[in-house]
Amino acid sequence: MEDKVVLITGAGQRLGAAAAAMLMDAGCHVLIHVRSSVAEANAIVDAATARNGSVRGTVLTADLTKDDQVDALISDVKNHPLVEANGLFGLVHNASFYSQGDFETIPLETYRSLNRLHMEAPYHLTQSLLPEMERAGGSVVAIVDTSWGRAWEGLAHYTSSKAGLRQLMLNLAGELSGRIRVNCLAPGAIMAADWEAEHFARVLEKVPLGRSGEAKDIANGVQFLLTHGSITGNVLRPFLPILGIAAF
Repeated sequence: MEDKVVLITGAGQRLGAAAAAMLMDAGCHVLIHVRSSVAEANAIVDAATARNGSVRGTVLTADLTKDDQVDALISDVKNHPLVEANGLFGLVHNASFYSQGDFETIPLETYRSLNRLHMEAPYHLTQSLLPEMERAGGSVVAIVDTSWGRAWEGLAHYTSSKAGLRQLMLNLAGELSGRIRVNCLAPGAIMAADWEAEHFARVLEKVPLGRSGEAKDIANGVQFLLTHGSITGNVLRPFLPILGIAAF
């Protein structure tokens, strides 16, 4: 993957940070997008530089809920010297904001912000960076979740926007077939929040591997989807329980 350029949104922490580190170690130059985690992102680049002996990352900042900042991010990516020279090999839609709350208490603006982050920004980024991805024989990977088709208590605002991202990506896999590849990755039992610890323990009983996933497992999935040229229009679901678990 030497000199291939990958943009990962929301890559300053957690899953995005793990994917950025793994791809830099594999030889990619990673454009690490963050909203505010600049210090964390710079630390990721510095650590990869120390491990590999060369700078393999660039930190880019933008609030993906603001149209003008998304436009500025697109310009920064297009004008990056390595993108100008080699195109964009990968676009990973990872940026997300997780929150829980009763439907009656979640403000409309919170829902709009999630839709901007999970659907509008990925739409705009994919559309605008399509020529750069075509030049590189590139692909898109979107981090979605396993919530579709089921009800999840206190998460109507979050899961519906993530479901929209999943459907957008599957549509684009068909519409852009033969031009770029588009896939999704839906982590199952991984990195539980404190409030769901009891439910998470029950879920783990149904996970075939007998353990929860770690950030590096999801990073492996991202690298797999970016590099396997025969896969498009798929949703990879690591650490998914083999039997259904009720959300309520």
